[in-house]
Amino acid sequence: MTIDFSQLFSISGKTALVTGGSRGIGEMIAAGFLASGCKVYISSRKADVCEATAARLAREYGGECIALPADLSTVVGAQALAAELAKREQRLDILVNNAGASWGAPIDEFPENGWDKVMDTNVKGVFFLTQKLLPLLRVAGDADDPARVINIGSVDGLQSSQFDVFSYGASKAAVHHLTRFLAAHLTRENIICNAIAPGPFPTWMLSTGVGFGGATEDVDWESVGNANPRGRVGTAEDIAGLAIYLCSRAGAYVVGETICCDGGSVNTA
Repeated sequence: MTIDFSQLFSISGKTALVTGGSRGIGEMIAAGFLASGCKVYISSRKADVCEATAARLAREYGGECIALPADLSTVVGAQALAAELAKREQRLDILVNNAGASWGAPIDEFPENGWDKVMDTNVKGVFFLTQKLLPLLRVAGDADDPARVINIGSVDGLQSSQFDVFSYGASKAAVHHLTRFLAAHLTRENIICNAIAPGPFPTWMLSTGVGFGGATEDVDWESVGNANPRGRVGTAEDIAGLAIYLCSRAGAYVVGETICCDGGSVNTA
């Protein structure tokens, strides 16, 4: 039997939701999906920023990019986002749980509200948004082309960070293990779940950690990348390419994995 490999990495025609999609890694993935022919919804807490990013991505990459602002640190926020999406779509092919928060403070001073904010967004938000979107994911999934859930973890969930981000590291380790639990329960429903553990990328979150004050342009990312085995920070092509692979036919047999996109910082450093 001759196999047609020409569409092996295609995700054209799929509908995706990328949370935390207004900047950073979420924006990179959303851009890659749009360029690959997806209809993309992006969500973030600040409505004006979310809407501006959606409009810009649609201009730059074509296709439909729609903003659905939401606060995913609460179950109410997750339910509201799922309900709004259900008004517009009958199915959801791809969910990327990328919305996240971090908090840094010395161990003797680390506050409860810093712990709760990070855990609520990074762990509770991932679980309950996935739960609320199961009806749309179930419609999309079939044996040949399952629905996809990608949870964005971090290398800080696999190794200790140099920064005082205690709740962040714990939350990302939880995301990696939650992904295995979700996969164990959902794979037979034709919904496959995987996690990505990014290393250093030129994002607002990392910028604040390394002393760039949140700036992502006109700052010395080379100095950050020099500490990485690949000798650079990640690019949009790196993270979007991995997400596209996981959502295509090529990635349809990869289930319950945490895949590093870190330039070797975990496995070779």
